Amino acid sequence: MSSGNGASRSCHPLVAILAAIGGLVLFSVAAFFVLVAVLAGRAGNIQVAKGPAVGVVEVKGVIQDVSSVLDDLRELGADDAVKAVVVRIDSPGGAVGASQELYQEIRRLDQEKPVVASLGNVAASGGYYAALGARYICANPGTLTGSIGVIMQIPNFGELLKKLGITTTVVKSGKYKDIGSVTRPLTKEERGVIQAALDDVHLQFVEAVASARHIEMAKVSSIADGRFFTGRQALELGLVDELGPFGAAVDKAAQFGGIEGKPRLVKPREDKVELFRRLLEESGTRLGQGLMKGLLGVKDAVSGVR
Repeated sequence: MSSGNGASRSCHPLVAILAAIGGLVLFSVAAFFVLVAVLAGRAGNIQVAKGPAVGVVEVKGVIQDVSSVLDDLRELGADDAVKAVVVRIDSPGGAVGASQELYQEIRRLDQEKPVVASLGNVAASGGYYAALGARYICANPGTLTGSIGVIMQIPNFGELLKKLGITTTVVKSGKYKDIGSVTRPLTKEERGVIQAALDDVHLQFVEAVASARHIEMAKVSSIADGRFFTGRQALELGLVDELGPFGAAVDKAAQFGGIEGKPRLVKPREDKVELFRRLLEESGTRLGQGLMKGLLGVKDAVSGVR
């Protein structure tokens, strides 16, 4: 319902601006308290176990920095309420050192409480390496796993740089200090150095498979050529113990941990600093949207005065 003289639509621009600013301030204060409430709620969510439970740790994507996963494993290891752990792996692999760290930490934890690995879509190369630390491995029939091998790819932009008229000058104190340079091809000696290192890492991988899966080295070596297997093929080769989904791994972990009935799942407590940063970003986005709406409202108010 509008007035005939239009007086209700004509407000002073300063009043509109102050109203918009006041609204944004109220929005910011409300967002802050909501943020604190949500943070408190999430920090104390299902991550804290009450009674016997199965802990769950996820390994996703390319394996590089595994510090957070290692922290999660240690946290669940220190929680007396957690009687067993399931490590859910969905990774194509990654860095050798990081994969070995996961393998060793999972293996160490398994000596304290049972650990079961659950393989998702892909658990190959370093992903499978990590799973070897568990005492029991579950995979889906169509899971892609295995890929027991090591690879290093070194690009060579030498010809391209030459066409562009770009040259490089190398000053070094060691014969192999610039090994793997992208500005020139490898020498025969350099290729030999790299191949020897990769062969040693590959041997470490094969030894880990043979030890964890109780398979003879010769048999492991015969299939450790980088090929991947389906979960069903892996079961036939002795690389996994059971075909089944995540739930099957949880049930097996509960059985190992002596938990009767349907097990309750818990996850490690999420890092509060990281959680607070993420929530602030979400709140900032909403605040920015509110600011834009407020400015547009001011613009409309000023236009209405004119």
